[in-house]
Amino acid sequence: MFTTFDKDMKNLIISLLLMLFGIMSVQAEKIVVAYLTSGSNEMPTEEYVTHINYAFGQVNATFDGITVDRPENLKKITSQKGELKVLLSIGGWTSGGFSEMAASTERRLSFAKDCKRVVDEFNLDGIDIDWEYPTSSAAGISSSPDDTDNYTLLMNDIRNAIGGDKLLTLASIASAKYIDFKAIEPIIDFVNLMVYDVARPPYHHAPLYKSDMTNSVTCQEAVALHMEAGLPADKIVLGMPFYGHGIGNITDFIDYKDIINLTGYTQMRDDVAKVPYLINAEGKLVCTYEDAESIAEKCRFIHDNGLKGAMYWDYCIDDAKYTLRKAVAKGILNK
Repeated sequence: MFTTFDKDMKNLIISLLLMLFGIMSVQAEKIVVAYLTSGSNEMPTEEYVTHINYAFGQVNATFDGITVDRPENLKKITSQKGELKVLLSIGGWTSGGFSEMAASTERRLSFAKDCKRVVDEFNLDGIDIDWEYPTSSAAGISSSPDDTDNYTLLMNDIRNAIGGDKLLTLASIASAKYIDFKAIEPIIDFVNLMVYDVARPPYHHAPLYKSDMTNSVTCQEAVALHMEAGLPADKIVLGMPFYGHGIGNITDFIDYKDIINLTGYTQMRDDVAKVPYLINAEGKLVCTYEDAESIAEKCRFIHDNGLKGAMYWDYCIDDAKYTLRKAVAKGILNK
């Protein structure tokens, strides 16, 4: 069994390898991306973020275009965006139709043309593709073994349709599976790594490093896997959750604003994984989540490894003091 020293040494070695690739990359201005759900009426500002991914648009019923959730809300956001970059994120967990659309050249080109339409109609700065996931039906959507190749064709078609002056981004699973990153890297601007939901209590769901309380991919490992798959450090945006996962009397998905109001639990900190957690009276881990301190650790990791910036889900589930928004803005943008 590994000792704490062994785990610390492994984390140090992986960090040094990442730095060899990351620190040598060109240090561009950092970004903060926040997903904003269509159900929210809050208007984002550039005070804490640089990019907003409006969630969501969907592949339409005929697999050849886009439907936008609450389009009037998106128009309101872009009409007040100022210097903020606003993208439409298309997809999300359980959002299907991608496989059928991407499999047909005609439908794929029509969809890409519709991406151009929504960019122009809603005054967007780009498109974010959130297909979860090519070749996988885990989310209850259709899939095909050809999805990965068709994904590459789709991204090329979207880039050709929207032009080089608009952003083309995507969300990726922590394991770096399902997508041919080497093929799409030249045409995309950056990738948002969804390094959360990787586990449930009694394990951490968004650990920075591996520890005795992790049993899946860590942030450090996710970045390394994506770089091995062909992404340079300066196209990687590290995702952070503004929510946690609970068991017992704590709901599975619980927003940070609700976590801080829980009573009867003790806050603990994993000094190896660099994340907090709550234990019950029996000493069992019952809630895994993020706080300002763990976000600060991840922001340092982003800078140390030359990553492009931070992303979080989502803008509206912070507390009333904007504790987590401010932590990301301070850590990445020095605000």
